[in-house]
Amino acid sequence: MAEHTTTGNSPIRVTVCGAMGKMGQEVVKAVLADNALQLVGAVDRNCVGQDAATQVGLASPCGVLVTEDLAATLAQTASDVCVDFTHPDAILQNALTIIGAGCRPVIGTTGLSEAGTEQIRQGLQQKNIGGLIVPNFAIGAVLLMKFAKEASQYFEHAEIIELHHNRKADAPSGTSLKTAALMLEGLQAGGRTQFVGSEVPEQETVAGARGAAADGNIHIHSVRLPGLIAHQEVIFGGPGQLLTLRHDSMDRQSFMPGVVLAAKRVMNIQGLVYGLEHLL
Repeated sequence: MAEHTTTGNSPIRVTVCGAMGKMGQEVVKAVLADNALQLVGAVDRNCVGQDAATQVGLASPCGVLVTEDLAATLAQTASDVCVDFTHPDAILQNALTIIGAGCRPVIGTTGLSEAGTEQIRQGLQQKNIGGLIVPNFAIGAVLLMKFAKEASQYFEHAEIIELHHNRKADAPSGTSLKTAALMLEGLQAGGRTQFVGSEVPEQETVAGARGAAADGNIHIHSVRLPGLIAHQEVIFGGPGQLLTLRHDSMDRQSFMPGVVLAAKRVMNIQGLVYGLEHLL
């Protein structure tokens, strides 16, 4: 796929929704640092009227002021792409607003329902533009998912442990759900439909002790603690052996190369694409 890095001879015009959040601030800095992208909008309920660059800690102002109205900002800036890092409760309405403006959504917020995803898919088809939903922008996390899918063909037992900061609203994480879906594909490629569970009848003396069971009998355990950013283990077990795949994001900068790539590549796709692996 050829990479589209500009609109005509101009940089891709980007609005960041949730610009003053922890992820949003990193996105603002990443967009400002890339010559193929131009920050034209920064939407957030906080710091309204302030310069987006100085609010994220940069020395020089960029001239883009933080605004509160997403629809108005998109209309006024003629944005090509809108990167959303807000809250699960706001994803769907934000996405529909972005699409309604003829802008391409790049959604990093997780927690979207299947029905909401379908609404976004239909909206993109009607507008004949592309959009991305990306559970995890870290290249290492995408590779972990790829390796977990492959390993699922060869192991009969597997579980997922995902660990995030204690301000994350949804559980399990979007990354773990995407990983489980890919592991199910690996199972099916190996001619099976699910992993083998416990070999004895289970009795939870504390509800939820065995985690959530996704399709394919893949147990997912969610940890929420301060000090964490985003981490995931996939543990495969077999007679006399364990295979552990783990990815750790210690800094939100780990997600930024993927965000920048997505903001560029979304210009060249049609319809909804789910997952960064499709762009690599």
